[in-house]
Amino acid sequence: MDQLKLTRRQMLRMMLAGGSVAALAACGTSPAAPTAPTDAPAAPAAATGAPAQVSQTGSTVTITYWGSFSGNLGEAEQAMVQRFNESQSDIVVDYQFQGSYEETAQKYTAGLQANTIPDLILLSDVWWFGFYVAGAISELDGLAQQAGLDFSDYEPVLLNEGNRQGKQFWIPFARSTPLFYYNKDLWAEAGLPDRAPETWAEFGEWAPQLLQREGNTLRRSAFVHPDGASYIAWLFQGVTWQHGGKYSNDDFTMTMTDPNTIRAAQFYQDTVRDLGWATLGQDINRDFLGGAAAAMMASTGSLAGLTTNATFPVGVGFLPKEANFGCCTGGAGLAIPSGIPDEKKLAAMTYIAFATNTEQAGAWARDTGYMPVRISTKQTPDMVAFFEENPNFKTAVDQLPLTRAQDAARVFVRNGDQIIGKGLERIIVNGEGPATVFADIDAELTRAAEPILEDLREVEG
Repeated sequence: MDQLKLTRRQMLRMMLAGGSVAALAACGTSPAAPTAPTDAPAAPAAATGAPAQVSQTGSTVTITYWGSFSGNLGEAEQAMVQRFNESQSDIVVDYQFQGSYEETAQKYTAGLQANTIPDLILLSDVWWFGFYVAGAISELDGLAQQAGLDFSDYEPVLLNEGNRQGKQFWIPFARSTPLFYYNKDLWAEAGLPDRAPETWAEFGEWAPQLLQREGNTLRRSAFVHPDGASYIAWLFQGVTWQHGGKYSNDDFTMTMTDPNTIRAAQFYQDTVRDLGWATLGQDINRDFLGGAAAAMMASTGSLAGLTTNATFPVGVGFLPKEANFGCCTGGAGLAIPSGIPDEKKLAAMTYIAFATNTEQAGAWARDTGYMPVRISTKQTPDMVAFFEENPNFKTAVDQLPLTRAQDAARVFVRNGDQIIGKGLERIIVNGEGPATVFADIDAELTRAAEPILEDLREVEG
């Protein structure tokens, strides 16, 4: 069994980070953007054979899998586990729901200290890196080879995010991008073309036609932003790029005071306070479904639930442009703890190979709205037919080549999402000046990055 390379300092940092993070919603999952509405998943796809079973002396290997999805996403994930268990007899996956992404990561942190850890874990884009730095998740290349898993068929932009120094530590599974969602009925009522706006300037021209007021009361906004506890910093990431800014450089140098980053924040403030066509909501999916907002940016992972629960036809499109197009990836992937027996690691990798194979990646995408992580999935007859019948689900796939991984400030700095999100709330809700607020945020992120850089020097040299 591998020994965890957790120093007291690293464990303390992880415990502190876990304890200080509020339970968030996840990017379009139940938890990586606001919680997706509950809906019944599509009928499970037919089981396909699991690859390369673990070599045992006749006994079944049971592994514990910690997951984070609820509602329709949880049902789809449990259906995946059931298909795997029914497809072979060498491995049994015991699925255990742990709560949101943040709650799952916090329980894993506590489990490392108590030596009670799972054999497979779902980790979001903002959590896997911390466990990598702490030595708490396994390198996966050798295991993938033993399980017959070929990384060349994964979407490169998604696979590469879990790669450090040429080695894989995190496998894409529930991967998403933001989409622009709009209420087609309200669009038609306002006489707007049935498409997402191509630019924010164009949407600014449309927005007044979508507002509904009763006296001084705004009954319906044209657009709703999530609050700081619901991943506004994830959605704002693309907006910074659209305006020519960014959160940080790859070397963790912060760029929150870049004039274009500040300009993006000023735009967000203006949409709510000066232009008045946007609001800030605690649950943007609820506001959108309830007719309190005509449009929003939200995760692809919300698409199935929104489509099922909406009382109106849902439209989706690429994110609007400003100076540039900008859209980031998000969501979660699968990791294997480093402190478990080798046969458990191989069994866990066998499940990963199954859950992300060509057929199952398609079933997961159809049931949830998440993107297929395999290149080959898009060409399967089932997926081609599904896209023809459900073109909204293909939008994220078409947008994927234009996306990129998020800036280090949000995904690699512990609590970076919350630091940026709280800054945006100060700007939007309190009306504070973006330049002043982002100067504070830049300094706070810089301080928060120092221990990460120190740990990276120990791990990567």
